[in-house]
Amino acid sequence: QVHFVESGGGLVQPGGSLRLSCAASGFTLEAYAIGWFRQAPGKEREGVLCIRRSGSSLYLADSVQGRFTSSRDNANNTVYLQMNSLKPEDTAVYYCAALKRGYYYCSGSGANYDSWGQGTQVTVSS
Repeated sequence: QVHFVESGGGLVQPGGSLRLSCAASGFTLEAYAIGWFRQAPGKEREGVLCIRRSGSSLYLADSVQGRFTSSRDNANNTVYLQMNSLKPEDTAVYYCAALKRGYYYCSGSGANYDSWGQGTQVTVSS
């Protein structure tokens, strides 16, 4: 059974950094693109970034370019989202999701993803 465990969220001051982890079990993460999404209170879910099976990334939100990056550790079946220069508007629940497609495929639509993590809260506040 496909299962994700997300971790790394928390409270951070503006300008700070956090690294989110998305650890997979029950499947080989290497075979999937991983999307990062977030949902702030009262707002719709938003795509943040997608990391392809190849390791390259597609930014889904212009607001995070230059601040967020994602990486894969296939040996440990884990994907990371490094978030730097955090802003209050980055406050949201962050989710990772798996998408099984081609090697260079990514999608900004959450409906295309097969499995989702439970989410982790990120709060950026002074």
